[in-house]
Amino acid sequence: MAVFTFEDQTTSPVAPATLYQALVKDADNIVPKAVDSFKSVEIVEGNGGPGTIKKISFLEDGETKFVLHKIETIDEANLGYSYSIVGGAALPDTAEKITIDTNISDGPNGGSLIKLTISYHGKGDAPPNEDELKAGKAKSDALFKVIEAYLLANP
Repeated sequence: MAVFTFEDQTTSPVAPATLYQALVKDADNIVPKAVDSFKSVEIVEGNGGPGTIKKISFLEDGETKFVLHKIETIDEANLGYSYSIVGGAALPDTAEKITIDTNISDGPNGGSLIKLTISYHGKGDAPPNEDELKAGKAKSDALFKVIEAYLLANP
């Protein structure tokens, strides 16, 4: 299995502690409120800590789909969080899993700097499909912006 790693970063006007609270601790409640297409978040396995698997159901192209997220680590002291996509619609056929490591720190003007490390764990040695990566990033960026807008409108 080949692992391909990509890094990305973005900024947000939302303060680090508020953003972390929303994206990590309150995500199960906030995401369905902020994103109309998200229908439910349920724990399939675990107690909410590392090792927990969540099933996130959403509507896409008129069809209900789901994604399985596995929580890898939670580091409240350093505003860090890691999860893997381990099944469902967001996991390409060529991937075993996709792990996203997130760290939130102080950004400009009281906002946040968000650093992401994405590890694509492929089946075999083939690199990931570039179009799938671009589509996944676009969906992830759009989801983040909707949650960010929700937080700014509901302080």
